[in-house]
Amino acid sequence: MKGNKRALAALTAALSLLLCSCTSTSSISAPHTVTLIAKSTQTEFWLSVFAGAEAAATEYNLDLNIVGPDAEEDYETQNQMVDKAVQAGTEALVFSAIHYDNNADAIDAAAQKGVKIVAIDSNVDSQAVSTYIGTDNYAAGQMAAQAALARVEGELHVGIINYDISSANGQERERGAVETFTRSGRAQVVSVINTLAESHIAQTDTTALLTQHPEINVLLAFNEPTSVGAAKAIENRDAADDIFLVGFDSNVRTVDGLQNGTVDALIVQNPYAMGYLGVESAYKLLTGQSKQVAPTVDTSTQIVDRNNLFSIDSQKALFAFEQRKESS
Repeated sequence: MKGNKRALAALTAALSLLLCSCTSTSSISAPHTVTLIAKSTQTEFWLSVFAGAEAAATEYNLDLNIVGPDAEEDYETQNQMVDKAVQAGTEALVFSAIHYDNNADAIDAAAQKGVKIVAIDSNVDSQAVSTYIGTDNYAAGQMAAQAALARVEGELHVGIINYDISSANGQERERGAVETFTRSGRAQVVSVINTLAESHIAQTDTTALLTQHPEINVLLAFNEPTSVGAAKAIENRDAADDIFLVGFDSNVRTVDGLQNGTVDALIVQNPYAMGYLGVESAYKLLTGQSKQVAPTVDTSTQIVDRNNLFSIDSQKALFAFEQRKESS
Protein backbone atom coordinates (compact mmCIF):
# COMPACT_ATOMS: atom_id res chain seq x y z
CA MET A 1 0.00 0.00 0.00
CA LYS A 2 2.78 2.42 0.93
CA GLY A 3 4.48 1.71 -2.40
CA ASN A 4 1.29 2.39 -4.28
CA LYS A 5 0.76 5.66 -2.39
CA ARG A 6 4.30 6.76 -3.17
CA ALA A 7 3.82 5.91 -6.87
CA LEU A 8 0.49 7.75 -6.94
CA ALA A 9 2.08 10.80 -5.28
CA ALA A 10 4.95 10.78 -7.75
CA LEU A 11 2.53 10.52 -10.69
CA THR A 12 0.44 13.38 -9.33
CA ALA A 13 3.52 15.55 -8.92
CA ALA A 14 4.67 14.74 -12.44
CA LEU A 15 1.26 15.61 -13.88
CA SER A 16 1.25 18.88 -11.94
CA LEU A 17 4.64 19.80 -13.33
CA LEU A 18 3.52 18.90 -16.84
CA LEU A 19 0.38 21.03 -16.53
CA CYS A 20 2.36 23.96 -15.18
CA SER A 21 4.86 23.59 -17.99
CA CYS A 22 2.12 23.51 -20.62
CA THR A 23 0.42 26.56 -19.13
CA SER A 24 3.71 28.49 -19.01
CA THR A 25 4.62 27.53 -22.58
CA SER A 26 1.18 28.52 -23.82
CA SER A 27 1.38 31.96 -22.23
CA ILE A 28 4.90 32.56 -23.51
CA SER A 29 4.11 31.53 -27.09
CA ALA A 30 0.89 33.56 -27.39
CA PRO A 31 1.58 35.78 -30.41
CA HIS A 32 1.82 39.54 -30.13
CA THR A 33 -0.63 41.47 -32.31
CA VAL A 34 0.71 43.94 -34.89
CA THR A 35 -1.29 46.04 -37.35
CA LEU A 36 0.21 47.40 -40.57
CA ILE A 37 -1.70 50.43 -41.87
CA ALA A 38 -0.61 51.26 -45.40
CA LYS A 39 -1.31 54.26 -47.64
CA SER A 40 -2.96 51.97 -50.19
CA THR A 41 -3.52 48.30 -50.95
CA GLN A 42 -3.73 48.69 -54.73
CA THR A 43 -0.18 48.96 -56.12
CA GLU A 44 2.69 46.58 -56.71
CA PHE A 45 4.75 48.67 -54.29
CA TRP A 46 2.38 47.90 -51.42
CA LEU A 47 1.98 44.26 -52.37
CA SER A 48 5.74 43.95 -51.96
CA VAL A 49 5.58 45.73 -48.59
CA PHE A 50 2.91 43.26 -47.46
CA ALA A 51 4.97 40.28 -48.60
CA GLY A 52 7.91 41.45 -46.48
CA ALA A 53 5.66 42.11 -43.50
CA GLU A 54 4.07 38.68 -43.71
CA ALA A 55 7.47 37.00 -43.92
CA ALA A 56 8.59 38.75 -40.72
CA ALA A 57 5.30 37.93 -38.98
CA THR A 58 5.79 34.25 -39.79
CA GLU A 59 9.40 34.28 -38.61
CA TYR A 60 8.59 35.99 -35.29
CA ASN A 61 5.24 34.29 -34.64
CA LEU A 62 3.17 37.48 -34.77
CA ASP A 63 -0.53 37.97 -35.37
CA LEU A 64 -0.37 40.48 -38.25
CA ASN A 65 -3.31 42.47 -39.60
CA ILE A 66 -2.88 44.51 -42.80
CA VAL A 67 -5.26 47.31 -43.76
CA GLY A 68 -5.25 50.46 -45.85
CA PRO A 69 -7.62 52.90 -47.56
CA ASP A 70 -8.68 52.65 -51.19
CA ALA A 71 -7.16 56.03 -52.04
CA GLU A 72 -3.70 57.31 -51.10
CA GLU A 73 -5.17 60.70 -50.13
CA ASP A 74 -7.65 59.34 -47.56
CA TYR A 75 -5.91 60.13 -44.27
CA GLU A 76 -9.24 60.26 -42.41
CA THR A 77 -9.86 56.57 -43.09
CA GLN A 78 -6.31 55.86 -41.92
CA ASN A 79 -7.09 57.62 -38.63
CA GLN A 80 -10.23 55.52 -38.23
CA MET A 81 -8.17 52.39 -38.89
CA VAL A 82 -5.71 53.42 -36.18
CA ASP A 83 -8.53 53.86 -33.66
CA LYS A 84 -10.17 50.57 -34.65
CA ALA A 85 -6.88 48.68 -34.35
CA VAL A 86 -6.26 50.11 -30.87
CA GLN A 87 -9.77 49.19 -29.75
CA ALA A 88 -9.22 45.66 -31.06
CA GLY A 89 -6.14 45.31 -28.87
CA THR A 90 -3.24 45.72 -31.27
CA GLU A 91 0.08 46.09 -29.46
CA ALA A 92 2.05 47.77 -32.23
CA LEU A 93 1.35 49.80 -35.35
CA VAL A 94 3.50 49.72 -38.47
CA PHE A 95 2.28 52.91 -40.13
CA SER A 96 2.80 54.80 -43.39
CA ALA A 97 1.29 58.28 -43.10
CA ILE A 98 -0.73 59.81 -45.89
CA HIS A 99 -0.70 63.19 -44.15
CA TYR A 100 2.37 64.18 -42.13
CA ASP A 101 0.36 66.52 -39.87
CA ASN A 102 -3.22 65.23 -39.89
CA ASN A 103 -2.32 61.65 -39.00
CA ALA A 104 -0.33 62.76 -35.96
CA ASP A 105 -3.15 63.03 -33.38
CA ALA A 106 -4.36 59.49 -34.09
CA ILE A 107 -0.84 58.12 -33.69
CA ASP A 108 -0.28 60.09 -30.47
CA ALA A 109 -3.57 58.77 -29.07
CA ALA A 110 -2.55 55.18 -29.88
CA ALA A 111 0.84 55.64 -28.22
CA GLN A 112 -0.80 57.05 -25.08
CA LYS A 113 -2.60 53.71 -24.74
CA GLY A 114 0.71 51.85 -24.84
CA VAL A 115 0.84 50.95 -28.52
CA LYS A 116 4.34 50.84 -30.04
CA ILE A 117 4.74 52.92 -33.21
CA VAL A 118 6.93 52.08 -36.23
CA ALA A 119 6.82 54.36 -39.29
CA ILE A 120 7.61 52.99 -42.75
CA ASP A 121 7.81 54.64 -46.18
CA SER A 122 6.24 57.97 -45.11
CA ASN A 123 6.75 59.46 -41.66
CA VAL A 124 4.29 61.25 -39.37
CA ASP A 125 4.72 64.29 -37.12
CA SER A 126 4.74 62.39 -33.82
CA GLN A 127 7.34 61.97 -31.10
CA ALA A 128 5.82 58.54 -30.43
CA VAL A 129 7.52 57.05 -33.51
CA SER A 130 10.25 54.71 -32.30
CA THR A 131 11.85 54.22 -35.71
CA TYR A 132 11.42 55.31 -39.33
CA ILE A 133 12.20 52.65 -41.95
CA GLY A 134 12.28 53.61 -45.60
CA THR A 135 13.99 55.49 -48.37
CA ASP A 136 16.13 58.54 -47.71
CA ASN A 137 13.66 60.55 -49.75
CA TYR A 138 15.76 63.69 -50.13
CA ALA A 139 18.60 61.54 -51.50
CA ALA A 140 16.15 59.71 -53.78
CA GLY A 141 15.04 63.05 -55.22
CA GLN A 142 18.68 63.95 -55.80
CA MET A 143 19.18 60.60 -57.51
CA ALA A 144 16.25 61.24 -59.85
CA ALA A 145 17.62 64.65 -60.84
CA GLN A 146 21.12 63.28 -61.30
CA ALA A 147 19.77 60.50 -63.53
CA ALA A 148 18.41 63.17 -65.89
CA LEU A 149 21.45 65.44 -65.68
CA ALA A 150 23.81 62.57 -66.52
CA ARG A 151 21.77 61.38 -69.51
CA VAL A 152 20.36 64.53 -71.13
CA GLU A 153 22.67 67.01 -72.84
CA GLY A 154 22.16 70.75 -72.97
CA GLU A 155 19.47 72.71 -71.15
CA LEU A 156 16.93 70.81 -69.10
CA HIS A 157 13.38 72.15 -68.83
CA VAL A 158 11.85 70.08 -66.07
CA GLY A 159 8.30 69.21 -65.12
CA ILE A 160 7.70 67.41 -61.81
CA ILE A 161 4.68 65.16 -61.22
CA ASN A 162 4.25 64.79 -57.48
CA TYR A 163 1.44 63.26 -55.45
CA ASP A 164 -0.32 64.49 -52.29
CA ILE A 165 1.27 67.74 -51.11
CA SER A 166 0.92 66.65 -47.46
CA SER A 167 2.90 63.42 -47.87
CA ALA A 168 6.33 63.81 -46.28
CA ASN A 169 8.21 61.49 -48.62
CA GLY A 170 6.93 63.13 -51.83
CA GLN A 171 7.86 66.59 -50.56
CA GLU A 172 11.35 65.45 -49.60
CA ARG A 173 11.88 63.91 -53.04
CA GLU A 174 10.77 67.15 -54.65
CA ARG A 175 13.12 69.21 -52.49
CA GLY A 176 16.09 66.96 -53.26
CA ALA A 177 15.42 67.09 -57.00
CA VAL A 178 14.79 70.84 -57.23
CA GLU A 179 17.91 71.72 -55.25
CA THR A 180 20.03 69.38 -57.37
CA PHE A 181 18.71 70.86 -60.61
CA THR A 182 19.29 74.39 -59.30
CA ARG A 183 22.89 73.63 -58.34
CA SER A 184 23.60 72.17 -61.79
CA GLY A 185 23.30 75.56 -63.50
CA ARG A 186 21.76 74.06 -66.65
CA ALA A 187 18.31 73.00 -65.51
CA GLN A 188 15.14 74.99 -64.96
CA VAL A 189 12.16 73.52 -63.10
CA VAL A 190 9.34 74.84 -65.26
CA SER A 191 6.41 73.51 -63.23
CA VAL A 192 5.58 71.27 -60.28
CA ILE A 193 2.12 69.74 -60.06
CA ASN A 194 0.49 67.64 -57.34
CA THR A 195 -1.95 65.04 -58.60
CA LEU A 196 -3.87 62.10 -57.16
CA ALA A 197 -1.95 58.85 -56.79
CA GLU A 198 -4.10 57.22 -59.47
CA SER A 199 -2.54 56.51 -62.84
CA HIS A 200 -5.45 57.68 -65.03
CA ILE A 201 -5.65 61.02 -63.22
CA ALA A 202 -1.88 61.44 -63.30
CA GLN A 203 -2.01 60.73 -67.06
CA THR A 204 -4.61 63.46 -67.61
CA ASP A 205 -2.68 65.98 -65.49
CA THR A 206 0.62 65.15 -67.19
CA THR A 207 -0.93 65.60 -70.62
CA ALA A 208 -2.26 69.00 -69.57
CA LEU A 209 1.14 69.98 -68.19
CA LEU A 210 2.92 69.08 -71.43
CA THR A 211 0.32 70.96 -73.47
CA GLN A 212 0.73 74.05 -71.30
CA HIS A 213 4.54 73.83 -71.30
CA PRO A 214 5.73 72.35 -74.62
CA GLU A 215 9.30 73.35 -73.74
CA ILE A 216 9.52 70.58 -71.10
CA ASN A 217 12.04 67.93 -72.10
CA VAL A 218 12.43 66.17 -68.74
CA LEU A 219 9.71 64.75 -66.50
CA LEU A 220 10.13 63.38 -62.98
CA ALA A 221 7.30 61.35 -61.41
CA PHE A 222 7.66 60.50 -57.74
CA ASN A 223 5.71 57.29 -57.07
CA GLU A 224 4.32 54.25 -58.88
CA PRO A 225 0.87 55.58 -59.96
CA THR A 226 2.22 58.96 -61.10
CA SER A 227 5.00 57.23 -63.02
CA VAL A 228 2.53 54.94 -64.80
CA GLY A 229 0.33 57.94 -65.62
CA ALA A 230 3.24 59.98 -66.94
CA ALA A 231 4.41 57.06 -69.10
CA LYS A 232 0.93 56.70 -70.60
CA ALA A 233 0.81 60.43 -71.34
CA ILE A 234 4.15 60.25 -73.16
CA GLU A 235 3.07 57.17 -75.14
CA ASN A 236 0.15 59.12 -76.55
CA ARG A 237 2.33 61.93 -77.89
CA ASP A 238 3.31 62.17 -81.54
CA ALA A 239 6.97 62.46 -80.56
CA ALA A 240 7.34 60.39 -77.42
CA ASP A 241 11.12 60.40 -77.58
CA ASP A 242 11.37 64.17 -76.97
CA ILE A 243 10.61 63.69 -73.25
CA PHE A 244 13.08 62.10 -70.84
CA LEU A 245 11.07 60.42 -68.05
CA VAL A 246 12.46 59.42 -64.65
CA GLY A 247 9.91 57.47 -62.64
CA PHE A 248 9.77 55.75 -59.27
CA ASP A 249 9.24 52.13 -58.26
CA SER A 250 8.58 48.97 -60.23
CA ASN A 251 5.43 48.38 -62.25
CA VAL A 252 4.83 46.17 -65.29
CA ARG A 253 3.86 49.24 -67.32
CA THR A 254 6.94 51.29 -66.45
CA VAL A 255 9.31 48.34 -66.85
CA ASP A 256 7.85 47.80 -70.33
CA GLY A 257 8.37 51.55 -70.85
CA LEU A 258 12.08 51.12 -70.18
CA GLN A 259 12.22 48.69 -73.07
CA ASN A 260 10.08 50.65 -75.54
CA GLY A 261 11.61 54.06 -74.78
CA THR A 262 8.78 55.90 -73.01
CA VAL A 263 10.56 55.55 -69.65
CA ASP A 264 14.26 56.35 -69.41
CA ALA A 265 15.13 55.60 -65.78
CA LEU A 266 13.44 54.27 -62.65
CA ILE A 267 14.38 55.02 -59.05
CA VAL A 268 13.66 51.66 -57.48
CA GLN A 269 13.07 51.44 -53.74
CA ASN A 270 13.02 48.35 -51.53
CA PRO A 271 9.43 47.98 -50.31
CA TYR A 272 9.90 44.35 -49.27
CA ALA A 273 12.57 45.45 -46.80
CA MET A 274 10.31 48.22 -45.49
CA GLY A 275 7.61 45.68 -44.67
CA TYR A 276 9.96 43.08 -43.24
CA LEU A 277 12.03 45.47 -41.12
CA GLY A 278 8.92 47.35 -39.99
CA VAL A 279 7.33 44.22 -38.53
CA GLU A 280 10.67 42.98 -37.18
CA SER A 281 11.14 46.30 -35.36
CA ALA A 282 7.64 46.05 -33.90
CA TYR A 283 8.55 42.61 -32.55
CA LYS A 284 11.73 43.92 -30.96
CA LEU A 285 9.88 46.81 -29.32
CA LEU A 286 7.31 44.40 -27.90
CA THR A 287 9.89 41.97 -26.54
CA GLY A 288 12.15 44.37 -24.68
CA GLN A 289 14.76 44.74 -27.42
CA SER A 290 14.26 48.46 -28.04
CA LYS A 291 18.03 49.10 -27.86
CA GLN A 292 18.33 47.08 -31.08
CA VAL A 293 15.91 49.38 -32.90
CA ALA A 294 17.66 52.28 -34.67
CA PRO A 295 15.85 55.64 -34.90
CA THR A 296 16.21 55.61 -38.69
CA VAL A 297 16.81 52.76 -41.15
CA ASP A 298 17.57 53.70 -44.77
CA THR A 299 16.47 50.95 -47.12
CA SER A 300 18.33 50.62 -50.42
CA THR A 301 17.48 52.60 -53.56
CA GLN A 302 18.98 52.24 -57.03
CA ILE A 303 18.72 53.59 -60.57
CA VAL A 304 17.58 51.19 -63.30
CA ASP A 305 17.80 52.22 -66.95
CA ARG A 306 18.07 50.46 -70.32
CA ASN A 307 21.80 49.90 -69.85
CA ASN A 308 21.44 47.84 -66.67
CA LEU A 309 17.83 46.64 -67.01
CA PHE A 310 18.74 42.98 -67.43
CA SER A 311 21.48 42.80 -64.80
CA ILE A 312 20.88 40.43 -61.90
CA ASP A 313 20.76 43.27 -59.36
CA SER A 314 18.24 45.24 -61.41
CA GLN A 315 16.02 42.22 -61.98
CA LYS A 316 16.04 41.44 -58.27
CA ALA A 317 15.08 45.02 -57.45
CA LEU A 318 12.37 45.27 -60.10
CA PHE A 319 10.75 41.90 -59.47
CA ALA A 320 11.49 41.23 -55.80
CA PHE A 321 7.86 40.46 -54.97
CA GLU A 322 7.41 38.00 -57.85
CA GLN A 323 10.67 36.21 -57.06
CA ARG A 324 9.71 35.74 -53.43
CA LYS A 325 6.24 34.48 -54.42
CA GLU A 326 7.83 31.82 -56.64
CA SER A 327 10.29 30.71 -53.93
CA SER A 328 7.64 30.46 -51.18
